[in-house]
Amino acid sequence: MSGLLALLDDVAGIAKVAAASVDDVAAAAGKAGAKTAGVIIDDAAVTPKYLQGFAPARELPIIWRITRGSLFNKLILLLPVAMLLANFAPGAITPLLMLGGSYLCFEGAEKIFHVLFPHVSHAIDEDMSIKDPGHLEEQKIKGAIKTDFILSAEIMTIALAAIEAPNVWMQAATLAVVAIGVTLAVYGSVALIVKMDDVGLYLAQNAHTGFGRGLGRGLVKFMPVLMKILSVVGTAAMLWVGGSIIIHGLEVLGFGWLGHHIHDWAYAVGHAVPAAWEGFAEWSAKAAMDGVFGVAWGLVLIPLATKVIGPVIAAVSGKKASH
Repeated sequence: MSGLLALLDDVAGIAKVAAASVDDVAAAAGKAGAKTAGVIIDDAAVTPKYLQGFAPARELPIIWRITRGSLFNKLILLLPVAMLLANFAPGAITPLLMLGGSYLCFEGAEKIFHVLFPHVSHAIDEDMSIKDPGHLEEQKIKGAIKTDFILSAEIMTIALAAIEAPNVWMQAATLAVVAIGVTLAVYGSVALIVKMDDVGLYLAQNAHTGFGRGLGRGLVKFMPVLMKILSVVGTAAMLWVGGSIIIHGLEVLGFGWLGHHIHDWAYAVGHAVPAAWEGFAEWSAKAAMDGVFGVAWGLVLIPLATKVIGPVIAAVSGKKASH
């Protein structure tokens, strides 16, 4: 009997350790996931454009296929690479983060540039020339998954840099939880957003009360506005996150002049307002300065990407560069 009690006591001890480990993984995943907020917002803002032009019945199946592709990107392709880097080449993480941050700055600055200097997109003409809906759907899904791969790589690298785990298994488990949680949050939100106008249309046509029909019409009118808001917020988040990654990376590499000045300026702004607003004002000032730097760095990268990197990739891949 004493042996059985001892065994049960050991099992209870193991269960407590396991529960504590689960709590640790959840806490670390939450902390790491919060660091990726800017990229997540942009991911959720970018994805709906791949659903434009499709029948409502195809929207959820397309989102599901993109979700599966995103999970494959994160768990099968990126997670092993991230773990190898973390344990065998940790010095490569900061340069990779800065590379990803540069991509975010480039994307954000390019969006602003296109708003200020609009031009006809050849990609739109190519899409319009595709007559087969099935082929167009495959093209859109492949494009979405490719975009997701880049954003997922940035999410995984940011999360990895934020994880403080005692061993490699805890680190991998935390990163996997972040990957799954982020993917479900992003594409669950996208599904909700793209179907909300259908919900509004149904209510406008079938609700039994004037309030319900009015709510439906309001949803139909509000969704395009929401999409524009998401686009603006996503662009701002990309520039803020990208700029802050570059500035922090420079500090890690020993070039902390800009980061120290931004910290001092933000500190001064925080202490120039009432104490109740000090923290918010300091954070807002730093985020704004990081974003301005992100815009400036992105504008520098636009000609480099379009005139040098793009043609080189096109020459290597044998494809015609897009303009």
